[in-house]
Amino acid sequence: MSTAPRHAVAALTDDLAEWLPRQRWYAAKGSRPERVGVREAAQLSAGEPALLHAIVEVDLGGGAGTEAYQLLIGVRPDLPEHLAHAGIGRIGGDCAYEATQDPELMSLLLRLMASGEQTAGIRWTPEPGVQIATGLRARPIGVEQSNTSVIFGDQYILKLFRRPSPGPNRDVELHRALLRAGSAQIAQPVAVVESDELVLGFAQTFLDNAAEGWAAATASVRDLLAEADLFAREVGGDFAAEAGRLGEAVARVHRDLAESMGVEHMPADAVVAAVAELHARLDAALAKVPELAEHEPLVRAAFDALRGLDGAVVQQVHGDLHLGQTLRTTSGWVLIDFEGEPMASPAERVRTRSPLRDVAGMLRSFDYAALHLLAGTEPDHQLLTRALEWADRNRAAFCSGYAEVGGDPREHGALLRALELDKAVYEVVYEASHRPDWLGIPLAALRRYG
Repeated sequence: MSTAPRHAVAALTDDLAEWLPRQRWYAAKGSRPERVGVREAAQLSAGEPALLHAIVEVDLGGGAGTEAYQLLIGVRPDLPEHLAHAGIGRIGGDCAYEATQDPELMSLLLRLMASGEQTAGIRWTPEPGVQIATGLRARPIGVEQSNTSVIFGDQYILKLFRRPSPGPNRDVELHRALLRAGSAQIAQPVAVVESDELVLGFAQTFLDNAAEGWAAATASVRDLLAEADLFAREVGGDFAAEAGRLGEAVARVHRDLAESMGVEHMPADAVVAAVAELHARLDAALAKVPELAEHEPLVRAAFDALRGLDGAVVQQVHGDLHLGQTLRTTSGWVLIDFEGEPMASPAERVRTRSPLRDVAGMLRSFDYAALHLLAGTEPDHQLLTRALEWADRNRAAFCSGYAEVGGDPREHGALLRALELDKAVYEVVYEASHRPDWLGIPLAALRRYG
């Protein structure tokens, strides 16, 4: 490829305006960019195929602002069949494509991390004391979320942050803090990829043969619903013991974060401000989803019950905890992805929170695991009863497990209730926008909380 990197990426901007909205990690769902500009561009490898790195700036138009995205772009004269799905457009006579789908190009990233060198203004830095093996085959992870991850052999996983923001990266910083505390509930940090202002990627040990918490929990639900005349405790796939162990693991993470990064006690004025934020989020949700209106008095009363809260403890927490952010390994439960809520601003993500916010997120996730198979249908009464029984059993087991290491979350009923309701309101807005068939899950929860 003879074209300068910036000019090469600039030649793709019209194609990117069409391609970006189709990506799972594109934040402005349903909105085509008005303009795509090139903020940074560099060539990481020449020859065929070539590898370009770029930060592009997406102008959403209409005063909606801009968003920055990290791209890795492969360039070949022709796309082989196994990369045909990854095409973006053309740079002169060459084909440009999503390079994370190309094992050949991704193997280069592993070599760069192992060498610890700086290439085109990007630093590839192993964590202290880590020796990275090379020669491992790269493959993209099967399901993309707000970022893109690449697995190397069965040893490492590199997360590429699609929307990098200036300053320290929360995922990296909290993993390092937990490593200092000797936490057994994380995968070991391996390397960080960064430029002068941005953390671009974070590599960790890959936990091969680990089971995702969501998959394990929902398998238990399927077993129960297939035997709907049995109680959850009677089914061979009962999940309650694992839910209890997961509660212990979350409590240990909270304990280790508190020891490594400290805790604070909220003064009265901070509590008042926090309650005002809860009400403001509800106001915004009501404007988007009219179905919430019948639940407004219940939710506002729960928020107002916090006004007299005194001395609530806040600290760094996971920030977006649910079953999909957990892995069951042969040695126990591990938590992943400490970035915080994907749609929150970087400033909001780094704020200290009550540990009960993580607990509330996990309790809502048990509800989702129990009911998602019945979403969009008029479920049989027996199936619904069993699903709700499963949710209640596992929510209780999780709290009991948490209490073995930390305090019992149920002793702070008003705060836990308010945070669960706040999470349910968030879920209502999300489902209304992305999965209307699932809207009934959080709405039904709001009715039960009443």
